Formats: sequence, structure tokens, C-alpha cells
Amino acid sequence: MGVAVLMGGAAYTGWALTPTPGTTPVAGPTGEALAPTAEVPPSADAERVLPAAPAPDGLPEIDYDPAPAGFPDDPDALDTTPLTQGLHPTRKLAAYDAPGGRPLAFLMPTISEVELTVPIARRESGWTAVLLPSANRKLAWLPPGGFRTVALRDQIVVERTPFRLTWYRDGTAQRSWQISLGQRGQETPLGRTFVLGRTPPPESVYGGVDIYALGSIPDDLDSVPAGLRGAHIGIHTWYHDGELGQQTTNGCIRLTASGQRLLLEKLRPGTPVVVVDELPAQPATA
Repeated sequence: MGVAVLMGGAAYTGWALTPTPGTTPVAGPTGEALAPTAEVPPSADAERVLPAAPAPDGLPEIDYDPAPAGFPDDPDALDTTPLTQGLHPTRKLAAYDAPGGRPLAFLMPTISEVELTVPIARRESGWTAVLLPSANRKLAWLPPGGFRTVALRDQIVVERTPFRLTWYRDGTAQRSWQISLGQRGQETPLGRTFVLGRTPPPESVYGGVDIYALGSIPDDLDSVPAGLRGAHIGIHTWYHDGELGQQTTNGCIRLTASGQRLLLEKLRPGTPVVVVDELPAQPATA
């Protein structure tokens, strides 16, 4: 039991993300009501918007399994500049490899019955690029319409070399914690990702605290134990803190129970997470 278990899909481990409860109005992580958001209409400046090619009905849907190949690399994968807007699909959306490019898959309003919010990374020619779920360091481009935007106040920055996780709000460091990260050969993936959803702990080794599933997956899908294939990287606690500051997990980010409880209270789905080797200067909270 010395290594962390990756957050896996129900088809692999029997775990499941906590479903979004129907159409109940959503409140913020601290209890405040989120500001109403409206569906984003197509741009009025039609001449500047590249047209979207029709998407075949047979394209795959992006779900908890690894995303289809062909999506472009995130050119700013290690940029720690906060992403302050998220995107929630209000219907099935075709996801493209570039503005005006090829449709590769469908982005759905939910993944595993959890409402999907993805951080907005770029905008170009009337199109919007978001961090791709169930993939590492990839973007998906969406044409105008069929989604609404939400504000993202928080950010998590993970530093692999000092084994440190820092929570930022509105660009200001709030708290830092020492963490455990992926062991050799199963290193915690670098780059930008986001909080996909949360799940109850399936075993007592997780300390009785809910787990965050991230949008990222192991860089080497065959490196993790067979029982964890199809898993996502997670943020979770452990039944003891004796391995903090070490490479002992299967790629997950493990912190203290008190730290995890605070993050569960403060962060909403879609919160950006970026993993780097080390920041140029340590946070004031370190």
C-alpha cells in the first residue's frame, strides 16, 4: 500500500465521479452563488470568423478514456499565467484541430455524468481553444456558439523538484503544501490541466477524504499497474504523511488531509492546474 492509486474510470476500478445533481442551481465552492452566464452567440463580425466544416455523426465522444489522437499540442503547456475563464458546453460540440480545421471528436456537456468545465487557453479567428480533457498538453478548438463561460478565480501550481503544491486565488498565493509525486517511470505529467471532478475515496488508505480527478492521464499508459489502466491523474490524501517530499505515487499528487479538505471547500470544477519542475521564485507562502 506504499504507492497511490490513480483515479480510474468505473469500467476499470468501480470508481465513479460524483454526478452533477440534475438541474439544481450551482453554488460556488465557498457557498456563494455563481454569476449567471449566458450561451455565447456567434460573433457579429462574420467576416473574421473562419467557417466550421461539418462534423460527421460517427466521430468519437471525448469521455474518461484517453482522448482521440490528432489534437494540437498546447504551445503554452508550462505557462503559469492564470487561466481566468472556463467553458461549459450546453450541447454536443464538434472539437477541431485548428480554427477552420478538421473535426476530430465531440465534446459533451458532461463526462461520467459530471458537468464539464474546461479552461479557455486561447482565442483566434472567432474560435476558442480549451484544454483537452483526458489528454496531456493538448488543445481542442471550438467554433462560436453552443457554450457558456464561467469565471475561474483559482489555480493550482505543482512544482516537481521541491515537491510543492500552491493554491492561488485571483493570482495571489494563498497556501502551499509539501506533496508526494509520481515514482520513477510514472512521473506526474508536466503541463497544464484542470480539475475534472471529485469522487469519494474507495478505500481507507485515502484517509476518508474525497479525491479530485484531473483532466490529465499518465504519460505512459502502459507504465501503471494493470489494475489502474484507464486511470486519470488525481489529487488526494493518504492514510499517513510519511512519504511527503518523495516520489512514491503512480503519478498522482498526494497532500495532507487538511490541505485536501481545504481545496475541496474552495475549488470548483474547471479550476486550472499546471505542473512544472520549479518556479523561478518560490511563492510567498512556501
